[in-house]
Amino acid sequence: MDEKIQKSCWGTTAWAVAGFACVMVVVYLMGMNDVAEVAASLPK
Repeated sequence: MDEKIQKSCWGTTAWAVAGFACVMVVVYLMGMNDVAEVAASLPK
């Protein structure tokens, strides 16, 4: 029983880390193109 719970926990953790990494990659790729535009649009 404990092995199933531990395996499930690590599976959830792996999916969470993978999902977070994908989000960060998308934000990074979008940010590379729009850094100047976003910085220019911020209020001074």
